[in-house]
Amino acid sequence: MPLSTSQPTAQFSPLQQIVNVSSVPQRSPFRYPGGKTWLVPHLRRWLASLPDKPKRFIEPFAGGGIAGLTVAFEELAERVILVELDRDVAAVWRTILNEKGSKLADRILCFDLTIENVKRVLTSYNRSLEDRAFAALLRNRVQHGGIMAPGASLMKKGENGNGISSRWYADTLAKRIKAIAEIKKQIEFRNEDGLETIREYARLTDSVFFVDPPYTIAGKRLYRHSEIDHENLFKIMSTVKGDFLITYDNTADVEKWADEYGFEYETVAMKSRQNSNKFELLIGRNLDWARY
Repeated sequence: MPLSTSQPTAQFSPLQQIVNVSSVPQRSPFRYPGGKTWLVPHLRRWLASLPDKPKRFIEPFAGGGIAGLTVAFEELAERVILVELDRDVAAVWRTILNEKGSKLADRILCFDLTIENVKRVLTSYNRSLEDRAFAALLRNRVQHGGIMAPGASLMKKGENGNGISSRWYADTLAKRIKAIAEIKKQIEFRNEDGLETIREYARLTDSVFFVDPPYTIAGKRLYRHSEIDHENLFKIMSTVKGDFLITYDNTADVEKWADEYGFEYETVAMKSRQNSNKFELLIGRNLDWARY
């Protein structure tokens, strides 16, 4: 069910200052609407506040996986589980983590980025896993706003008028993929429904969850699987025995569900894609680490 766009009923002070995302390591091969690079310093503080290093860090709606990648690279948990339902995004993770990362990186470096070649790749069918992974990354980089849902268009002007090449950055993308492949033993990937994964690990006190669910903005689908039952997600999270951190749009509906299940929440400041100040909600069982 879509989130209400009504304004929240309560106001909170911003959580520290807006994070300068240029100071945060860029590790994901994806550029995502609603990406969470700005959250990384808060994520580190949350995990550092726990009495023990988590046995598992689970990201049930992984998308670009910036949270899980941060945890894996910085060894903030013993193991990371990334979960993503979208089959194209899943193809990227499966390819990188199953001994094919270097091959995918080399393919990116060798690709001649022209409109004709892009359209040829994006309209091809019956792809192998590696073909699907390459097409997914290409689509993510050349379509407007990184939106991968059906119907998204190719960039026209792009950054500095560079059109589809604005966000390709083949060298950087290849380096990120190879770096992830080097730590693949620390990461498990699952192509499944994140809600089912939460249910599977809900009773384990040594597992923690970072939950950043997909959502819609003014009815616009940003992802192929944008529609989930948000209220049911809160109900499921209430059964989790380990710790968790949830991020959400700052809306009245979300505050209502958090109150209903006894969760704490605080607003956190960030910069939107349009470079304006925006506030999201951090939700958890205990947010003392975020307040002081």
